[in-house]
Amino acid sequence: MTSVLYISYTGLLDPLGQSQVLQYVLALSRRGHRMTVLSFEKPDALNDEVRVAAMQAQCAAAGVDWRPRVWHNKPIGILATLYDLASGCRHGTKIAREVGVQVIHCRSYIAGLMGLRIKRATGAKFVFDMRGFWPDERVDGGIWTASSLIYKVFKRVERLLLLQSDHVISLTKAGVREYESFPYLENQKPKSTVIPTCTNLDLFQVQDAPDDGFTLGYVGSVGSWYLFSDVAKVVARAFEIRSDIRFLVVTKGSHDLVRSTLRDAGVDLDRVELRSVNFSEMGGQIARMDAGVFFIKPAWSKRASCPTRMGEFLACGKPMLTNDGVGDVAEDLDQTGTGIALPAVGLTGVDFTDLDTALAQLFDMTTDPEMVARCRTAAETRFSLEAGVQAYSNVYDQLASDRA
Repeated sequence: MTSVLYISYTGLLDPLGQSQVLQYVLALSRRGHRMTVLSFEKPDALNDEVRVAAMQAQCAAAGVDWRPRVWHNKPIGILATLYDLASGCRHGTKIAREVGVQVIHCRSYIAGLMGLRIKRATGAKFVFDMRGFWPDERVDGGIWTASSLIYKVFKRVERLLLLQSDHVISLTKAGVREYESFPYLENQKPKSTVIPTCTNLDLFQVQDAPDDGFTLGYVGSVGSWYLFSDVAKVVARAFEIRSDIRFLVVTKGSHDLVRSTLRDAGVDLDRVELRSVNFSEMGGQIARMDAGVFFIKPAWSKRASCPTRMGEFLACGKPMLTNDGVGDVAEDLDQTGTGIALPAVGLTGVDFTDLDTALAQLFDMTTDPEMVARCRTAAETRFSLEAGVQAYSNVYDQLASDRA
């Protein structure tokens, strides 16, 4: 049994935390690892006593020791983050010594800085689960600029984390190729494992879809580097081609933005359904769709990204239309025959020159009697939570063995 401190600056009570943190730690605990989770939760979520009690019970039932802290964004964003960073280092070190941690698993950069400090204090092995090139994602998402001090600071942080980690987890093969080409890693490449954004195949399953025409679907966020305006163009054209198509959007927020973007593209909103559901209901909503669509800004930073929705669509047996230039997406779809990746236009959008052909191919895919099984097989072999958990477990065991 390996004692692991998992640090996440994303809360377990957040939708992303439930899909991309909680599912892993519960399964790793059941696999025999002693999992202690230090997470930073939004104040409103922590004030919901019912939700907190339910999360505590879920973690306890799986043998996970959950140590939540409050996530801060006031008075000033960076100062609040620095406060959380100091708090995480202090409490994480105390927890690590208390439970005899052997491995510190840190999700992304802020957590990674905490983990690096705890490693120095305790001698535990340090896993940097980078989740993508975060500083560059902030620039590509329009949050920072490449000339800003904070961007330059976090590129130095990135260098520190890559050089001093005992193991790096990347979401994509493309991401590994990129950071291994960094000059400062030329003679010091870190040990790496590729574990894509995994999907809980028990929550996302193939179900019978209602026979009420064709439903094109979109799930998840619509802002930042998600090119929802391009999605709207596709929906508008699909509506022109077929009168039986409806569009189902499942997203937690930004509903006004969704409506205005679709309206600006000429989409008939009477044929659009907009939903907001809990994570546990997402599989059922995807099951209502015949195919999925999403586009992501094909910036350099996204070469290390693996869209969560991709594995979820595949697990539910749904082919998809997307774009290339993002992680291993185009390669995966091409190799498995489960979707179409349109070419990207520079760093800003999608080439729709062959959109009608692509839509025709997507429509044909949904009538292929083997497509559902092909998608599900792709999810099981490339994106299954079980496979991801096994890969993490192997990393833990190896590092604990090296430390012994």
